[in-house]
Amino acid sequence: MRVILLGPPGSGKGTQGGLVEHAYGFPLISTGNLLRDAVKARTELGLKAESLMNRGELVNDEIVLELVRERIFREDCRRGYILNGFPRNLAQADSLEAMNGGRPEVAIEIDIDTDKLMQRLVRRRMCSKCELIFNLEERKPSRDGICDACGSTLFQRDDDKPEVILERLRVYREKTEPLVAYYQGKNVYHRVDGSLAADAVFEAVRKIIDGEMSKIEGARSQG
Repeated sequence: MRVILLGPPGSGKGTQGGLVEHAYGFPLISTGNLLRDAVKARTELGLKAESLMNRGELVNDEIVLELVRERIFREDCRRGYILNGFPRNLAQADSLEAMNGGRPEVAIEIDIDTDKLMQRLVRRRMCSKCELIFNLEERKPSRDGICDACGSTLFQRDDDKPEVILERLRVYREKTEPLVAYYQGKNVYHRVDGSLAADAVFEAVRKIIDGEMSKIEGARSQG
């Protein structure tokens, strides 16, 4: 099973991905983490990505796709895996299908309206050391401005400022609409309300995944 999590910045994809990983044992794969790990490990792909980033350029699809390819064919992905933030466009979706097209999949969009998302993101704070995420409304730190896990200083990311958020949302909507249509066409697309509490969102996500897995098992037993 391949679980594809779609959703705008701040929708809770990372949280839900972690919950799905814990419940099903599927590894959670984030292209951001793959890039950071490759750069840190000084791999060939990591060095290429680092060179682009140092020049202020975006890491191209070729590098991202190769990192994803390497990761999804590891042993721990045999039963299934979760993709957070990938694919981001139709070209990436087509490439994913080409590299691992025989695997059953489900695409779940965690959707949330703009006003709620703005409220959530402008209150978001990140630890400067361990990168743990807090929210001044929903998940407050025990001490103002201090990380509960490691005691380091919390800060607001530049991309969590209102004017940047609106642009990120515009880009997301523009690129995701074709993806939604793509997965709807494959009859694997589902939408959940991301404005609910995290546990309620996960219940909806889990119901979808369980339903899809039951269909797969049913098809296998009939075959």
